Amino acid sequence: MNIIDELEWRDAINQQTDAEGLKELTNEKSISLYCGVDPTGDSMHIGHLIPFMVLKRFQLAGHRPVILIGGATGTIGDPSGRQSERSLQTLEEIQANVDALTAQLKKLFLTEGDNQMRMVNNYDWTHKINVIEFLRDYGKNFSINTMLAKDVVSSRLDSGISFTEFSYQILQSLDYLHLYQHEDVQLQIGGSDQWGNITSGLDLIRKKEGSEAKAFGLTIPLMLKADGTKFGKTAGGAIWLDPNKTTPFEFYQFWANTDDRDVVKYLKYFTFLSKERIDELAQKVETEPHKREAQITLAEEMTRFVHSEELLAQAKRITAALFSGDIKSLTADEIEQGFKEMPTFEATKEAKNIVDWLVDLGIVKSKRQAREDITNGAISMNGERVSDVGLEVSEEHAIGGRFIIIRKGKKNYSLVKMA
Repeated sequence: MNIIDELEWRDAINQQTDAEGLKELTNEKSISLYCGVDPTGDSMHIGHLIPFMVLKRFQLAGHRPVILIGGATGTIGDPSGRQSERSLQTLEEIQANVDALTAQLKKLFLTEGDNQMRMVNNYDWTHKINVIEFLRDYGKNFSINTMLAKDVVSSRLDSGISFTEFSYQILQSLDYLHLYQHEDVQLQIGGSDQWGNITSGLDLIRKKEGSEAKAFGLTIPLMLKADGTKFGKTAGGAIWLDPNKTTPFEFYQFWANTDDRDVVKYLKYFTFLSKERIDELAQKVETEPHKREAQITLAEEMTRFVHSEELLAQAKRITAALFSGDIKSLTADEIEQGFKEMPTFEATKEAKNIVDWLVDLGIVKSKRQAREDITNGAISMNGERVSDVGLEVSEEHAIGGRFIIIRKGKKNYSLVKMA
């Protein structure tokens, strides 16, 4: 299957500048292509992954991907999708983000082989251009009328846009020209909001290299969940690739809780499973939705890809322990992951009667209620039912000397940290 045919089957193409030309080119030879990310933060979230997964698919099909880190464009700020000016970061903050994203992208996408992904930073060629060269050699090739008509700019005219952000599309166009000339790049891919920037780059290439220059653009559809909300967001915020921002357990759970209406779409977008396997899972969604095999497969594939086999096993171990109530089988670090979003209390390490302990922490409102709950078997500590109202709770009960998990009833968990 040609790479373009595969992307169409996966519903991963929104717009192309020349669909027939690109398909013909990819049939003829192995091409170089690129996708960029600006260092606006020190980690990507799963929304950033979408175009990079397409880049990876090109690599697996024998093409030569280039990842661009926007060390220069990141100092300016892409106005795409924004209704107000971006706050500028210091150069030191940007460099720290460049370093973090470079490490993250290398871990995810760099593999050994002839078509190994290359990584470039647009600061390397942009910082050498002085303002006179910028205006004469590049600015002359851009019509203000055309730039104003771009969605990314026209959507900001009422609220206002600075010359700095207005010039962003010129800098990104310069990137495509540089990579076309020096890295043999013939295709830029990006999110649907990058269409204006991509077409500007193609215009610049043809003005500099001639109208017959073979260069193409392809965008990925905007991904929305079945309920119309933005993909990759939860009540707690974005789902990050950095395990210190979103734990592997939380990452696993995000995918495992995917709506039946979305799971096949996500399997196509984010996994490298075959068409046959995805069709098989799609059938399971229709016939055995209660087993959630498609969601579990999606969660396993994504957690393994972004984190590791080891952290996938950990996430599954936490999930199983929470389901079974076997809390004692978890380590303190696993407890910290699995109960991160649950009500948290702090207790001193000194021994205290369980009735007083529950009330003082605020887990139970009164001593009478605490005694009733214990007597009725409604209180569990670390997965074991408490029946003795005279129990003295101490540091010895804490898992790893750090945490005690209290369950009240069937579903009300509390995490107690030992101070």
